Amino acid sequence: MKWDWSAVSDFMPHFWDGLLVTLQILVLGSLVSFGVGLVWALLMRVPSRWVTWPVGVVTEFIRNTPLLVQLFFLFYVLPEWDITFSALTTGVVAIGLHYSTYTMQVYRAGIEAVPAGQWEAATALNLPLRRTWTAVVLPQAIRRVVPALGNYVISMLKDTPLLMAITVPEMLAEARLFSQQNFQFTEPLTVIGVAFIVISYLASLALRALERRLAH
Repeated sequence: MKWDWSAVSDFMPHFWDGLLVTLQILVLGSLVSFGVGLVWALLMRVPSRWVTWPVGVVTEFIRNTPLLVQLFFLFYVLPEWDITFSALTTGVVAIGLHYSTYTMQVYRAGIEAVPAGQWEAATALNLPLRRTWTAVVLPQAIRRVVPALGNYVISMLKDTPLLMAITVPEMLAEARLFSQQNFQFTEPLTVIGVAFIVISYLASLALRALERRLAH
């Protein structure tokens, strides 16, 4: 086997295109997972089984079925019901919903970790329920769970190559297309592997810095 630097040079424009798409998926998917996960967590605290039971069933179903199956369902099955999205939108929605069932558990742990005295103080001050959540409970809960949410962002990054299965042109899809066209697999796939390692490492450094900042 001979390493060909010219193949790396030829692949780099495709790599940057794929990287941009991967980062788009990561950012938008994270926003979906954080937002929907918080909604799931709040709904699970509603004192009614008519709310908590359906939410529990839906989130368990999403969490316990493979992300790839969910991608195929959204991309290939929904159009049969005249519901069609672009491949990128489908990928963002699928990965965001899938990880929202995990971030939900993180939020629940954070909310339950808020000291009972904080709830009692809000009640003593006669704060409205909405104000209690937005000004007292959620700021403390989210502060506690930011590191755990960051870990799921890194996990989400590692799952973005699955979106290649529905034609999303992320990094691995670009590497595969380049390899098939040029019959050079080692260089582009190595570049992609290194890119994932570097991005994950930088994200972990940022996460540790954020943890230290929140600790003070």
